[in-house]
Amino acid sequence: MRISKHYFAAISAFIIWGFFSLVLKPLQAYPSLDILFYRVFLCVILMLAINVFFRNKILKETRDNFINMPLKDKRNAVFLTFGGAILLTANWFFFIYVMNHVGVKTAAFAYLVCPILTMVFAYFFIQEKLNKWQWTAVGISVFSCILLGFNHLMDIFYSIIIAATYALYLVSQRKNTAIDKFLLLTLQLTTSAIILLPFYPFYRGEIPTQVSFYVYIAIISVFFTIIPLFLNLFALKKMSSATVGILLYINPLINFFLAIFYYKEEITMIQIVAYSLIFLSIIIFNMRTIFKPKTATLTQN
Repeated sequence: MRISKHYFAAISAFIIWGFFSLVLKPLQAYPSLDILFYRVFLCVILMLAINVFFRNKILKETRDNFINMPLKDKRNAVFLTFGGAILLTANWFFFIYVMNHVGVKTAAFAYLVCPILTMVFAYFFIQEKLNKWQWTAVGISVFSCILLGFNHLMDIFYSIIIAATYALYLVSQRKNTAIDKFLLLTLQLTTSAIILLPFYPFYRGEIPTQVSFYVYIAIISVFFTIIPLFLNLFALKKMSSATVGILLYINPLINFFLAIFYYKEEITMIQIVAYSLIFLSIIIFNMRTIFKPKTATLTQN
């Protein structure tokens, strides 16, 4: 078995996000918008500082490359960059709201729907092709989501909103190759901050005074935002958005186990069967990569 660095990056990102609830749940008493405000603002400060003080050469190269690009490519890069920022901002807000005010399992269910929507969007919007085994994995995923969503219509409603925003982000960024990935992420987070800034004076709660709040926000900003998002964008340089999407199932699987063993949420036999099928779908979708001979060169579907 040989896994490329891009597969490793995608897997690492989703493993990290799987444990997000451990640092998000302690902030349950704070409004969802406050968590989003401080998360984005701190990320922007950190990333701008890194770019300004340590990446001057890359900034100049990216600027020169952008200036020399054809007008159509410039427009596409701008649209994908800032459109991605809007999708990220919406995804974060809805995820934080559902995680803290609806339930961990509902938030996890959103990322069960997301890979399916990612593959559908990738198929229709950017013509990514899937082989018969991958379509089989999609079918298993759909069946598992039907099992989990049965008699839980509100879960499906919240989940589709969260899933659609991130699925569209993944598919759009697959084509966003003109800008350095770290700079791209900086631009998107800065755009998110600009979008949120006018709302901050009117929708923020009381300014937090507990040191623990800012410690958790710092952890969320660095370890659960900047690092996994960069790994995700790096993976999309060589991997199809459908493949990255199916690996996203790692996230809700970890959430599911945390919900059972750490948060002591109730579990049913249907949920056990459905999550087992999801794990099986990950294996089937990535069979060619997981079981590829070491001497073979990694190819993407």
